[in-house]
Amino acid sequence: MLQVNCSSGSTNEPEDPNPSPNPPENPVATNDVDFWLTTANKNDLLKKQSTVLSFNTTFNNYPNITVDESQTYQSIDGFGFTLTGGSAEVINGLSSTKRTELLQELFGNSENSISISYLRISIGASDLNEAPFSYDDVPAGQTDETLSNFSLEPDLNGVISVLQDILQINPNIKILGSPWSAPVWMKDNNSTIGGSLQPQYYGAYAQYFVKYIQEMKNLGITVDAITVQNEPQHGGNNPSMVMSAVEQADFIKNHLGPAFTSANITTKIIVWDHNCDRPDYPITVLNDPDANKFIDGSAFHLYAGNISALSTVHNSFPNKNLYFTEQYTSSSSDFAGDLKWHLANVIIGSMRNWSKNALEWNLANNPAFEPHTDGGCSTCKGALTISSGGNITRNVAYYIIAHASKFVPSGSVRIGSNISGDIQNVAFKTPNGKKVLIVENNGDLSTTFNVKYNGKWFVTSLAAGAVGTYVWE
Repeated sequence: MLQVNCSSGSTNEPEDPNPSPNPPENPVATNDVDFWLTTANKNDLLKKQSTVLSFNTTFNNYPNITVDESQTYQSIDGFGFTLTGGSAEVINGLSSTKRTELLQELFGNSENSISISYLRISIGASDLNEAPFSYDDVPAGQTDETLSNFSLEPDLNGVISVLQDILQINPNIKILGSPWSAPVWMKDNNSTIGGSLQPQYYGAYAQYFVKYIQEMKNLGITVDAITVQNEPQHGGNNPSMVMSAVEQADFIKNHLGPAFTSANITTKIIVWDHNCDRPDYPITVLNDPDANKFIDGSAFHLYAGNISALSTVHNSFPNKNLYFTEQYTSSSSDFAGDLKWHLANVIIGSMRNWSKNALEWNLANNPAFEPHTDGGCSTCKGALTISSGGNITRNVAYYIIAHASKFVPSGSVRIGSNISGDIQNVAFKTPNGKKVLIVENNGDLSTTFNVKYNGKWFVTSLAAGAVGTYVWE
């Protein structure tokens, strides 16, 4: 064995022709975690950070978020928006090149994409179409119980054409259809606004859903799920329709469910699709055993109530799924306030309360918050503002969804993580085994904290109201 003289004198030993480099006095830390940040002041907008985040075991007194993949909860269907008729109209107003680039950014899987994985669409018009319509409108005083007049034509050059292009980019995107109203000839007030579905047309309306799903399929569009009625306790929108819990149960068990079964339709049936202040509504529907057997789950919005209502329904029916299907950002609200509230409630809150998806409201509109129906929402701000000149502005809802959609694909599973003080968070394991932690600082001060995983941790900080998504192997 060679003896190395470490004194300042000379040595008679031969020099090593391939000497090993001396280890540096301060080894360079390796980055273990990728970190994307959006701040309340908009200085960072879904920006990947150059900060080196390394797992270690050096003790500190910072609060801890412990991520535990041994605790598993619901599987995730996806994150996205409603592709309204108005959204399709302004997207289709772009040049061919810009339209293609935008759809790739929204639905693709590249470094520059946000990888939206779930879309809601209206069955017929929503209030964010230029005018109300159904797929079976007939002259006043006439009816069409055989649905011989049924046609998807009003949407062929709008929502349907955009969906077909989206499916070329992401063939696996999940699509949820929701009606704002039945055709007016089926309703007791013969109006697009309010009113109720007349019982004598329950059978015809069930077939309306069947024809919709079948004809969409013929166009290459698989409708994964439908809700029976958008906001069934809000009859003031245009269009809209009121439906009680008892009426919804009756319609499902005696008409819609059997019609789907007869037509071999596997599209999921989802109830409620309204606010978190009424968990009693979906519970009432699910308490009907004959309706229950056809129902996949319940959907919620959060214009009233508390997001914990989803867990209330889950605890009553743990074998039924939960969905979060709509929340809008207003033309009068500010970026910082919306980022903070929607991350805490729509993204983190819905996921921690068993939702399989999280959707913001409309994908796009113009600078005047149009199109919308007469009486429809005039203050709903799209995730994108698209001007007549083709300029595209990415608004707060874009970043709210992107912090999840870009990193948590369909098939991911929520895993355990604890809430520490104002540090709201939710964790996932993706199908390829990556861990994703979405964190929002819900407090008024910048906070430094640890993220612990498998007995080690890294230290990170978020300014007040900031959102971070952390990804590691």
